[in-house]
Amino acid sequence: MKKKKGHKVTRSQGHKTTKHKRKKKIAEEVKPVKLSQHLARRLKAQDNINTDYVISGRYKFRIQDPKELSKHIFEDIDPEFASRVQKGDILVAGENFGCGSSREQAPQALKMAGFYAVAAKSFARIFYRNAFNIGLMLVETDTSFVDDGDTMELDLDKGKLKDVSKGLSFDIKPIPFVMKKLLEDGGVIEHFKKYGGFKFNEQV
Repeated sequence: MKKKKGHKVTRSQGHKTTKHKRKKKIAEEVKPVKLSQHLARRLKAQDNINTDYVISGRYKFRIQDPKELSKHIFEDIDPEFASRVQKGDILVAGENFGCGSSREQAPQALKMAGFYAVAAKSFARIFYRNAFNIGLMLVETDTSFVDDGDTMELDLDKGKLKDVSKGLSFDIKPIPFVMKKLLEDGGVIEHFKKYGGFKFNEQV
């Protein structure tokens, strides 16, 4: 009884198979990352929203729990605003957002409310620093055409904020490496715990 001969792969066929696998691997590596989508939350007031509007001074000392504090964000501008916020939303504002008091309760309350990021034309300097210190992302970009409820995508690698609802794309101001590292680690305190100090070189 004759044994069946196995199928012999020629050199040409083997080369084609290897080439096909290589192309498949490259295609997988360059496959675009699907961006998460977020809803825009926008106040009627746009420019110069100070930290006392973010969280009223009457709550700053009465309420110590940041989660409880977050239930009162923008209460003096829009009493129902906090109840409309969903986890992962992007807060959208205009010029000079976060001016006024330097207390950290304002960015803490926004983070605890569930905001993924805050997008504005510009930020007050101290608020900007405080927000990144606690791991709240701030994005500087043109927000003129974004409406409340628009679906947004944020692509930090490409430096773009996309309004999917309107089919628009806006350039964002590059976030410095140090700030990105703080966001990645969850803020200054978590970064310090992770490394036992501050390590901001790009080899970390």
